[in-house]
Amino acid sequence: MTTATPFLMFQGGKAQPALDFYVAHVPDSRIDSVQRFGADGPGPEGTIIRAHATIAGQSVMAHDSFIAHDFDFTPSWSFYLDCADAAEFDRLFETLSQDGQVLMPPGNYGWSTCFAWISDRFGVSWQLNLA
Repeated sequence: MTTATPFLMFQGGKAQPALDFYVAHVPDSRIDSVQRFGADGPGPEGTIIRAHATIAGQSVMAHDSFIAHDFDFTPSWSFYLDCADAAEFDRLFETLSQDGQVLMPPGNYGWSTCFAWISDRFGVSWQLNLA
C-alpha cells in the first residue's frame, strides 16, 4: 500500500534537538525510532539518517541533511494544532515561538476564536487553533 508521511529535513544536525523539543512540549508526541549515520558517513557521525516520530498524534519522519541546501522550511507547510483549551494554547504559543518568529499573533481572525501562526527556533511552522 502507498502511504504519505510528512518528512522534515533539517540542516546542521538539528533533527535530534528539534524532535526532543517537540516531544517535551507538544502533547501526544514521541520518538518512535532513530537511525544514525556512523563513522563511515556519508553524513556526520551521530546525525540522523531517518527518524520516525509522532507529533501530536501525526506520524512524521525526520532527517539531518549532510548536503547544504539553499532552502529550508517555509511557512507554507505547517503543523496545525487544535488546542484543548486556552491554557494549552498559551503554553504552546509561548514555547514554540520562543527564539522563533510570530507570523500571525494570537487573535480572532474570523474562523477561530483564537488563532496564531508561528515559526519555531528550528524553522518549522505551527498554526495554533483554539476551537
